[in-house]
Amino acid sequence: MQKSMNSQDQIAVTLIDNELPEGWESTSLKTVATLKKGKKPYKVDKTTWPGAVPYIDIEAFEKGNIRRYADQESSALVNEGDIIVVWDGARCGHVGKAPERGALGSTLGTIQPILVYPDYILRFLQLSYETINTNPRGIGIPHVEPELFWNLEIPLAPLAEQKRIVAKVEELLTRVNATKERLAKVAMILKSFRQAVLAAACSGRLTEDWRENIQKDSAEDLVLKILNRRRSQLEIKGKVSSRTRYKEPIEPAYQLAFEIPDAWCLATVDQLTLLVTKGSSPKWQGFEYKESGLPFVRSQNVLWGNFDLSDVAYLPVVFNESHKNSIIHQGDILLNLVGASVGRSSIATEAIEGANCNQAVAIIRLVPDGMLNKFLMYFFLSPYAQEHIHESKADVARANFNLDDIRPMVVPVPPLTEQTEIVRRVEAMFKLADAVEKRIDAAKVRAEKLTQAILAKAFRGDLVPTEADLARREGRSYEPASDLLARIKSDGESKGGSKSVNRIRRSQRRLK
Repeated sequence: MQKSMNSQDQIAVTLIDNELPEGWESTSLKTVATLKKGKKPYKVDKTTWPGAVPYIDIEAFEKGNIRRYADQESSALVNEGDIIVVWDGARCGHVGKAPERGALGSTLGTIQPILVYPDYILRFLQLSYETINTNPRGIGIPHVEPELFWNLEIPLAPLAEQKRIVAKVEELLTRVNATKERLAKVAMILKSFRQAVLAAACSGRLTEDWRENIQKDSAEDLVLKILNRRRSQLEIKGKVSSRTRYKEPIEPAYQLAFEIPDAWCLATVDQLTLLVTKGSSPKWQGFEYKESGLPFVRSQNVLWGNFDLSDVAYLPVVFNESHKNSIIHQGDILLNLVGASVGRSSIATEAIEGANCNQAVAIIRLVPDGMLNKFLMYFFLSPYAQEHIHESKADVARANFNLDDIRPMVVPVPPLTEQTEIVRRVEAMFKLADAVEKRIDAAKVRAEKLTQAILAKAFRGDLVPTEADLARREGRSYEPASDLLARIKSDGESKGGSKSVNRIRRSQRRLK
């Protein structure tokens, strides 16, 4: 891509650097198309009424999910299949087709080609998306930069060739999109595979063959040792004294929805832990995030079984002095409590030893030399625990799971040697799934690049035989793009590229 200044207030943007094929012409987008901006209708509602039309806002356009309706009289109307461009918002410059006839939202616009096949313009804008999107106008909400947009240099093929190019692009992209759909299905299969592995791990089915050949430890003896060690550890830490009575942990109050092996037993999270707590909001206490200092863990850092430090915040070290109870230790289990990520869990790594966390993240610290932290984390991530978490979370605007919901959670407890074997097998299977997922992600990137490569090839004139070559072979004449441009200009072009709606509709009818 090259940019050059034609004048102080005009930008010319070139996407195609090589020489154009015979019969083609280079022109600006504003020469061959106009834009009709959407607007907010006078009346928009979730219900229908006589004369109402679907309201195509950004969500309805992006997801094809139309939920609201508008009055026709005050609306900017579009027809099904019209080209739509996102004019404002995070994906400004994204283009597609109107899902149906309706009222066009205020952040959208509809492109109206003049004597050019609409899908030819659509595919060109898809090729130009990165240029449009990475050069927005405005601060805060990005807007399409009009000068850049209208001065995009479009390589214009003869009309008959446009039709063949569009047909070939559709044929090739249909195959690419089918590949993308298959890759998406594999990604869903991998997700289901991981959930099936965790379900088998937490119910004992994963190690059923292993138990047949191994002398079994006693899970009940393990829990008894954990309970004794729990009390002694709390006494050492000063949580229990002659003046402070030891509070017995919560015992299991319900059975799990699945059967466990005879060698296993049940316990609550409370029985297995020394600490179940959460952090607090630093901003409520006058602390601001810093460029460096004490890592501060938020829910976006706690993923599905792993930890992400790419977006970690920092606080001054003094924050820990007044928040000692929520200082994270390596090996602690972290569990998200709030919002869309509720239920995600990971284990604190060495990198966040001594860090703190906010109120959206729970810290679960196991009794030393008791249950394996990875086994309990895998249980939290299993479909059994996830169902329990999402059933128990408070029914409020922003879903949350409370500490008082965590402590009485009933957990299956295998013997310690079996826990070790379960963790080993889960990690081996997840490693295999991760390897497949990396290949799928790489294939998705290649498929996306292939889409752009097809479009680039189309607008270089390399995708189908040129009209000039076909005319020579067939011994006939053809209309070059220069003549097409002359017809476009004579069709009523005025200053700024605006044309009457009637002329636009008339020119589009000629292409059908």
